[in-house]
Amino acid sequence: MTTSLIDADSLLVLDVGDIKTRAILFDVVEGRYRYLASGFSTTTAGSPFNNVGEGVRLAINDLEAITGRKLLSQDGRLLMPTLQDGSGVDTFSAIISAGPPLKIVAVGLLDRVSLDSARRIAGSAYGQVDEAIGLNDQRKMEERIDTILQLRPDLIIIAGGTEDGAVHSVNRLVDFVSLTCRLLPESQRPEVLFAGNQALRDEIEAKLAPTVNLHFAANIRPSIEDEELDSALNQMAHITTTIRARQLSGVDKLEGWSHGGLLPAASAFGRIIRFLSKTYPSKKGVLGVELGSSVTTIAAAFTGWLTLGVYPHLCQGKNLTTLLNPTNLESIVRWLSIDIPSSTIREYMMNKCLYPANIPITREELAIEQAIIRHQLRFAIESIISGFPRKAVSVGKGFLPWVEPIVATGEILTQVSTYAQCVMMLLDGLQPTGTTTLILDQNQLSSALGAAAGINPALVVQILDSNAFLHLGTVISPVGKARPGTPILRLKIAYDNGQTTNLDVLQGTFEVITLAQGQSARLQLQPLHLYDVGMGAPGRGGNLKVTGGIFGVIIDARGRPLRLPDQPNKRLELMNKWLWNLGG
Repeated sequence: MTTSLIDADSLLVLDVGDIKTRAILFDVVEGRYRYLASGFSTTTAGSPFNNVGEGVRLAINDLEAITGRKLLSQDGRLLMPTLQDGSGVDTFSAIISAGPPLKIVAVGLLDRVSLDSARRIAGSAYGQVDEAIGLNDQRKMEERIDTILQLRPDLIIIAGGTEDGAVHSVNRLVDFVSLTCRLLPESQRPEVLFAGNQALRDEIEAKLAPTVNLHFAANIRPSIEDEELDSALNQMAHITTTIRARQLSGVDKLEGWSHGGLLPAASAFGRIIRFLSKTYPSKKGVLGVELGSSVTTIAAAFTGWLTLGVYPHLCQGKNLTTLLNPTNLESIVRWLSIDIPSSTIREYMMNKCLYPANIPITREELAIEQAIIRHQLRFAIESIISGFPRKAVSVGKGFLPWVEPIVATGEILTQVSTYAQCVMMLLDGLQPTGTTTLILDQNQLSSALGAAAGINPALVVQILDSNAFLHLGTVISPVGKARPGTPILRLKIAYDNGQTTNLDVLQGTFEVITLAQGQSARLQLQPLHLYDVGMGAPGRGGNLKVTGGIFGVIIDARGRPLRLPDQPNKRLELMNKWLWNLGG
């Protein structure tokens, strides 16, 4: 068992990414937990090292140089717990996102029921469903078997049958999986997760356990109407790290140091978003966005109910080639802030695939990268919304539900030229509705805190309350239908010093109300023309207490969904005007 952090003072988290490995140190300073520093190294999963351990050692060495604190012994062992001379750490945790995308096969009864749920479970891992096989699959048995034999999947997810429901049909699918796995070489047989009718558990174990590494999760479809993914999400985290330990040398050492507590980074990120949804006073959901070099992760939690989406094809690295089709290129061009030929965009994307660690240098490269991010965020949000629970309140189908706050992280966001560019990417890509707060995880700590949340909630709470996270501003996005220039929201701002300001917000505008960082004010919102600002119903107003961030209060009345002009010159003019309003 891992050492309890209740009585411990320090925590080291290793984050092994696809490109970079980070060593993150937390410790107690003046009676409160604080983030101290991070050490970096290039990830060494590939050649010439072919072992993540070397990158881990280099990242820890970098952290040692920054902090002056010795963490490794002469023979490379982690010093744990802390020694009397102050060397070492009390507790260790690790997260990983490195490794090739997992190849996943989903097997279920009905395409729009159990197979859909199986796809959502697969979407929480660093992979994609390469093949889906349902009860009504028209292919011959041998064709389906050949497909899986050629694919050599890392994981097969079996779903189907409500609780105490279908038996015979599920058994037919399990027999198919059992036969197929027996035909594979033993060293290439996939992990198998069964998340269907639990009444069949003994039969499933008898059929599959002798052949494959079998995992069970609670039924993801206990009834036709209900979907319960929590148990399966937890199992997916365990299965993913099991596969990574088999694929990547050195991962077993991280497992040993963390006493079996290694987590996929996406699962840790989802954990911190779920944690926030349980502790945040708002009745809305909490949304998390992590933009990595090899994956985009979206996590949304509504009073503890987590929806997690991991998109390896939406990245700034080697999988960027998936966007090189005419439809995606057209969408990316529409998000450009300057006029750039499609051929230049294509060339930049292909070069980025080859050298994902490269950062944009020229104004054109920066514009291309930020346009890609907007497109990817939009695609990710549209993909995950259908998996949100019924309790997620929205103004309509396809709109982002009410969330408070939005936590965003990732090197792509934290290394932009200005915070204004970061805010515009988030607003254009996510298109929030109602009222929310934008929080930037400028030190990229969210996943590390998710790894710590299960063993030391106090550390997590105190880090979240510190200045490690940056409050960008409050966003008000009225939703409704009116012609551009029509007054849609009457706003009164009462400052702490007694001053008041009145403002009529017009449809199609984008404005910023200055509010110094840390200063408080009370907003009185009165929507017009049945516009919805998240106060419970269209046309309903209310009061809102806000605290100043980098940008105070942002009024985004550009409309939902955001529609850009078809004429390139007008579109470019608007994009730059919006950025200018933020001072960027």
